[in-house]
Amino acid sequence: MRTSAPIQRLVAALRRLPGIGEKSATRLTFHLLSAPDAQVHELAEAIVRLKKEIVLCAECFDLTDASPCAICRDARRDASQICVVEEPADLAAIEAAGGYGGRYHVLGGALSPIDGIGPEELRIADLEARVRRGGVREIVLATNPTAEGDATAYYLAERLRDAGAKLTRIASGMPLGGDLEYADPVTIGRSIAHRREMD
Repeated sequence: MRTSAPIQRLVAALRRLPGIGEKSATRLTFHLLSAPDAQVHELAEAIVRLKKEIVLCAECFDLTDASPCAICRDARRDASQICVVEEPADLAAIEAAGGYGGRYHVLGGALSPIDGIGPEELRIADLEARVRRGGVREIVLATNPTAEGDATAYYLAERLRDAGAKLTRIASGMPLGGDLEYADPVTIGRSIAHRREMD
């Protein structure tokens, strides 16, 4: 079916979003065409305002509407504990889970030599500067449990070994409600290796 250029343009633009294929992009496009003008304008304005109003926190490099961000300004958060994550979405996931009361540091990615991402492309020097200022007793390495995330965690552990802070790595293994028979060998191996004593 041949569609008009404006429809093709929006479908192509939506397809560039992660997780949106041809069918989803087409469905969203036709939904927007049938939606009330006010709803479409509200969406367009929200996207424009997002790009204008969101900045990086000067302390932790999270996405925020004010720098320093709310977490870095919160005196109730434990400033002696820094959780290192790859991206702002990882920080949001930890916050949504609850249970962590420290501060964060967003690297802006993970080491990936094949993609041209080395230590200089990440905010590792900023992390070292934060730790050198003193007062940090624990650095939680919460990079993703992927080859790149693991390599980044090991690299950071080596760089920060003499920083005077305890270095910890998030545990990885079986998800809650998961079945062993369907899990991959690496996940099962990590679950066994990171087992803990029953209370």
